[in-house]
Amino acid sequence: MNGAEVWIVILALGAGTYLIRFSFLGLIGSRRLPEFVLRLLRYTPVALFPGIIAPLVLSPAATDGQFDPARGLAALFTLGVALVTRNMLAAIAAGAVSLYTFLWLLG
Repeated sequence: MNGAEVWIVILALGAGTYLIRFSFLGLIGSRRLPEFVLRLLRYTPVALFPGIIAPLVLSPAATDGQFDPARGLAALFTLGVALVTRNMLAAIAAGAVSLYTFLWLLG
């Protein structure tokens, strides 16, 4: 692929993504959604985060896909902080500190 083809693909994917989002937000955005839809939308982050985080913990690219105990312990520690504090920034900070601490301790 040359540079022009890459940009055409990027622009086409961007336009497609915009149209998909506009179909939901732009066309329905001014209307009140039914209560059951709003209730279901509250679970979207809860459903997405495990799908994003689990592969990074269970088979990280940094270890060529092998489970790393330091990352597993850091994930458990972060989950514990998140459950206790119910504060996203505290969980992120605890995750970063615990990951580097466990990497340092476990080599």
